[in-house]
Amino acid sequence: MSTEHKRQRVAVVGPCGAGKSTVVEQLRRWGYDAFSVGQEHSIVPDLWRRRAPDALIFLHVEYPVLQDRRGTSWPHALYERQMERLEDARRHATLEIDTGTAGINETMARVVAALEHADRARP
Repeated sequence: MSTEHKRQRVAVVGPCGAGKSTVVEQLRRWGYDAFSVGQEHSIVPDLWRRRAPDALIFLHVEYPVLQDRRGTSWPHALYERQMERLEDARRHATLEIDTGTAGINETMARVVAALEHADRARP
């Protein structure tokens, strides 16, 4: 990894149980200025923009996978509400990953590749 990209501000969004904390923790270990945005809990559609990220990573997870991770009593209506609140972030994401099908190693490889590509594309 080059040192230039390590100053990138990386916002990570997604519904509960998608793996935001895990991805942010790993990115921070690797020197990125990464943070999770509670967009799924906010009625402000572009809350993710408030900290001016250089890149936005959207982590997706299907409802059955969320139930496996959080329990079968997780309300479907809450999942749907979170997905609605995440729609603006999803449209503007640098990268979207379904963490229900991609393991952590694949997820991190795809995230870093996207961040390095975005870094090279910046003036």
